[in-house]
Amino acid sequence: MQARRRKPQNARTYARTQFASRGRRLARLVAGAAGFLLASFGVLLPAAAEGAFDSGAFQRAVPAAAESALVIGLILFAGAAAFATVAAHRRWAGREADLTGEAARLRARLDRAELLLAASAGIIVVWRGADDQPEVEGDLALLAEDPQRRLPLAFGSWLVAASAQELGVRVADLRARGAAFRAAVATLDGRHLDVEGRPLDGVAVMRIRDVSAERMEAIRLQELEARAKGELKALWAMLDASPNPAWLRDGEGRLTLVNSAYARAVEAADPDEAVARNVELLEKPAREASREARATGAVWRGRAPAVVVGERRLFDVIDAPSGEAVAAGSAAPASVGMASDVTELQGARDALEREKQAHARTLDQLSTAVVIFDHSKRLVFHNAAYRQLWGLDQAWLDEKPTDSEILDRLRAARLIPEQTDFRVWKEGLLAAYQSIETEEQAWYLPDERTLRIVINPNPQGGVTYLYDDVTERFRLESQFNAAIRVQSETLDTLKEGVAVFGSDGRLKLFNPAFAELWSLDPDQLGDQPHIDRVAELCAPLFMQEGDWNELRAVVAGLQDQRLGYENRLARRDGAVLDCAAAPLPDGATLITFIDATAGVNVERALTERNQALIEAERLRNDFVHHVSYELRSPLTNIIGFIQLLGDPSVGPLNPRQLEYAGYVTKSSSALLAIINDILDLASIDADAMELSLEEIDVAETMRAAAEGLEDRVAEAGLTLSVIPMQDLGFFIADGKRIRQILMNLLSNAIGFSAPGSAIGLAALRRGEEIVFKVSDQGRGIPREVVDHIFDRFKTHTSGSRHRGVGLGLSIARSFVELHGGRILIDSALGEGTTVTCIFPAKSPKVGKVESQGRERNGG
Repeated sequence: MQARRRKPQNARTYARTQFASRGRRLARLVAGAAGFLLASFGVLLPAAAEGAFDSGAFQRAVPAAAESALVIGLILFAGAAAFATVAAHRRWAGREADLTGEAARLRARLDRAELLLAASAGIIVVWRGADDQPEVEGDLALLAEDPQRRLPLAFGSWLVAASAQELGVRVADLRARGAAFRAAVATLDGRHLDVEGRPLDGVAVMRIRDVSAERMEAIRLQELEARAKGELKALWAMLDASPNPAWLRDGEGRLTLVNSAYARAVEAADPDEAVARNVELLEKPAREASREARATGAVWRGRAPAVVVGERRLFDVIDAPSGEAVAAGSAAPASVGMASDVTELQGARDALEREKQAHARTLDQLSTAVVIFDHSKRLVFHNAAYRQLWGLDQAWLDEKPTDSEILDRLRAARLIPEQTDFRVWKEGLLAAYQSIETEEQAWYLPDERTLRIVINPNPQGGVTYLYDDVTERFRLESQFNAAIRVQSETLDTLKEGVAVFGSDGRLKLFNPAFAELWSLDPDQLGDQPHIDRVAELCAPLFMQEGDWNELRAVVAGLQDQRLGYENRLARRDGAVLDCAAAPLPDGATLITFIDATAGVNVERALTERNQALIEAERLRNDFVHHVSYELRSPLTNIIGFIQLLGDPSVGPLNPRQLEYAGYVTKSSSALLAIINDILDLASIDADAMELSLEEIDVAETMRAAAEGLEDRVAEAGLTLSVIPMQDLGFFIADGKRIRQILMNLLSNAIGFSAPGSAIGLAALRRGEEIVFKVSDQGRGIPREVVDHIFDRFKTHTSGSRHRGVGLGLSIARSFVELHGGRILIDSALGEGTTVTCIFPAKSPKVGKVESQGRERNGG
């Protein structure tokens, strides 16, 4: 059956046709009415005239006025009919315009419908009545490729049997009962069609559409859906197995789905409980920041703390909009998020950063210059030694210059080795960036420095340079080699035997004197024998075998602490060797042998002589003590009897006798003073002198010493001035010995002063010290005599009348040193002498004075 289509008429032609038809019907109606009236009048008037004439009553029944009225009525009727015709014509003209517009609109809608129908690539079948032939519109090529089979209502010609039977029943129900239907059918060509039937305004309409592409798309979408569901399930399974908490939120920010890690983190029994309770892992500030970011459609990334099972942890959080529609009234879209625990990572980063800083500080302390360049040959690190080595500006280095720029700057400053072709040399140096092997170079700089350069490629790219200034090392190495040669020559010329044994006990070094001392053949020692072998070679000369055992223990023994060793070895041939062993820093042991035979013999002789001198000293001291005590007893008696003879109560003496008695008394007193001095010196020499310490008045002690010498001062015609400074106070000392010291010094000044001169005794407190000064205006002391002024039994008259045994100054110095003080002499010829005694103001540190006799005798 071929599809047929009615040819549409022009809208304006259709309207005109309708208007003309209606006008003709109206004109016919008006003409009919007029004819009917005229016919009626035509019948009535003859009939009336005939009757009236026949009856003779017409003229009486129809007067002349009636005729006039009838004519007028007919005229009026004809006018009304004409007016009605004009009015109807106007109405139909307006109606024609409305219909023309409506027809245009319907035509436009029809065109659009035909366009849509053509674009839908379908077929429409319309049944307008039970017996009407269907109207078919559309492309029949959808039914079958063979034109002979394109029969829309012969379903079996283009449909499979099942689909044809089903569609026939559906169409019959549609035409009979108006039952709408929709069915998906398959053609014999394998196409998929969608057939839809429904009643529309009493018309049965069936629509056939090709849904093969849609079907395939639906199948593809179903497959995609299934695959997406599988991937989503696998993804969520992976998220559930992940140790990182993950979650989904709705637009209100409430949790809709969490994984097991999230549930464990918030201490929930399972994810469902965490969602039901809406237990939050992140703190409020992090959630608010995430919500604000999602409100703008941005992904929020941040680091936030959270409490996990009672422990505070640090998480890297990412929260992204999920793409779902925003819920009604919500401020942000739904989101998906995940938190990665970076507590250990952050700790490791902090530790790494601290380690890097520590390494940087450590490298800054190194004397070796270190500089690191990255893969782009740009400076990334340098230490202080590098900056100081080349004298580079820190601000310029902070700009991260390249390796090439630094080399150019160093070349301009003439700080790197001079090169014939600098460009080629620099390219060869920068080739290390493509190398994997460490390279070592030596640079000899124009300023006579020598650098050892280690170029080490970095695993992550770039190069590390190590600059070590070996100028000093080379110089020291040269000096060391020279010193080794000098030492070798020195050892070879030494008379002492020298042997060096290594940590393994083998002989590493020896000199000819060692072989000569032990009568060894140098060839026997050339193969570095062990100390046991050396001991065997030296055994014939041993006096005691244990001596070499001790040496062996020092060299090869297992000791907790390596100590030196010294011993004297006596050999069978009568020689005596001084042996010394010293540990060396490298674990070796140095052994030296010195032939001390002659020295031992001399020592023995000196020891015997010294013993004899000590014995003589002891005999002398005993003699002095004995003689001094024996002399003092009769001398005391003599002094007593002389004083008794001088007493008038015993009997008168003549003037000469009194003079002689005075001489005897004076000489006896002088002799007693000498004996007392000798006893004091003997006590000091024997370390038997003890001080009687007490608190003494300095000024009073000075006056007492001066009063004891008033007679001598008067006899010599001198002037004695005692000058105690202010704030002298007291100090701890032996008052008797202090007076004795001052009297001895004053006596010495009196003896060397000329008549009419002055003598001064002054004292002052200087910090924690008490200082006494005894000055005179005598002849002075020559410089060669000052060094021996305190020697015993030595007197230097220097042309004066003073005579003595030479013990006063020696005793004074001994007593000053016993008090922990010191004595000084300042003298100038012709000007006088000043003796200064300095004592500690507090309790003195009592010293011991060795006798000069012991010093002389080596005691």
